Amino acid sequence: MSAGNLQNSSNSVLERLFKLSERKTNVKTEIIAGCTTFIAMAYIIFVNPSILQAANMPLEAAVAATIWTAALCSIAMGLFANLPLAMAPGMGINAFFSFYVCGTLGLSWQTALGAVFISGVVFLILSVTRIRQMIIDSVPIGLKGAVVVGIGMFIAFVGLQGAGIVKADQATIISLGHLSDPKVFLALFGIILIGTLLHYHVKAAMLIGILVVAVLGMFFGVNGAPTSIDNIVSLNIPSVSETFLQLDIMGAVHYGLISVIFTFTVVELFDNIGTLIGVTKAAGLMDEKGNITNVDRALITDSCGTMVSAIMGTCTVTSYVESTAGANVGGRTGLTAVVVGICFILSLVFAPLAGLVPGFATAPALIIVGAMMMKNIELINFRDYTESIPAFLTIIMMPMSYSIASGFGFGFASFCLLKCFSGRVKEIHPIMWIVTVIFCISFAMH
Repeated sequence: MSAGNLQNSSNSVLERLFKLSERKTNVKTEIIAGCTTFIAMAYIIFVNPSILQAANMPLEAAVAATIWTAALCSIAMGLFANLPLAMAPGMGINAFFSFYVCGTLGLSWQTALGAVFISGVVFLILSVTRIRQMIIDSVPIGLKGAVVVGIGMFIAFVGLQGAGIVKADQATIISLGHLSDPKVFLALFGIILIGTLLHYHVKAAMLIGILVVAVLGMFFGVNGAPTSIDNIVSLNIPSVSETFLQLDIMGAVHYGLISVIFTFTVVELFDNIGTLIGVTKAAGLMDEKGNITNVDRALITDSCGTMVSAIMGTCTVTSYVESTAGANVGGRTGLTAVVVGICFILSLVFAPLAGLVPGFATAPALIIVGAMMMKNIELINFRDYTESIPAFLTIIMMPMSYSIASGFGFGFASFCLLKCFSGRVKEIHPIMWIVTVIFCISFAMH
């Protein structure tokens, strides 16, 4: 078979698997999108294990578990749900896992993994019975738009912090960072560079911006540069053996971790729903009524992914908001997610190289993505206070509470209460009431 025929055959297989033409994309665009998403979320390879180490988990195994969970779950999402949705152990929930469950409660990480597994079973039941999809369908279009904008604000806030453009302040909680810092200057340059490339419709704008800022950082000595082959390739691939199948399910049951399992379930449920809405909207996979392509398959994949994360030895897996970075450069199919998964597998060998891309280099892409997602604010009816106030609370509480789920909760609760006290109870879907009660319980237990 000639090289041309081989390439055509390969493209044909990918076409059948991912419906590239139907979604108006191609292999090159999907690969660029996948690489962009991976680079934007590669920090999880180093951040998650360091947090899990606080729960006395072995560091090498935590690194391996993080990478393998992200790889397997992202590939599964791409192949089964055909969505450009990358997955990895969740930020925020990993802190709850280590600092509260294992720290404050004093439980072993094995027992905490057991609780994660049980929450995954709960997810699966909710997904198979289509309850999770019913929850998504019950959310009014204005509130869905607010969720997308709120996630954009959250992503931008994370980027601003990562770049050092904003910093913590004891007096005002947050303040302007040191703009004379070379890292801040390079991040600001990255924002302008990516914005300019986007203006000229360069599809790899995000990826180019991240890499250029990283290389400039190396050139000016702001961040480390490779000095030997060991800084690029590692022959000592980390092993997952110390955490694989170490979960203690019966320990979680015997301890009576109802509140812990409930928290894992609620936070993960709405983090995923919020991210799913945000990414599919950015990828053009949500129709004008708010219906999401292959949402049932995405939710089932996510549920199984949570159980896989517990088996591998890491905290709850979640859909990553950084997937919007790939969606905004053209990622429209599961091929994007598969590319992300492959990149994670390669990172087992090239982990040192991935570490050379600093936070201030990925920060500009996150900030730009946040700006892109602001366009969904047009879905909100600002003339109706029963619509605009819940939307505002959804948007503002995501970055301010550093939780997508919390923003969702404030939006749900305020929507139901305002509609109720305004004499418009009929506009509230019954599931909205149920979810509001669940959120109120979750907030009370916080």
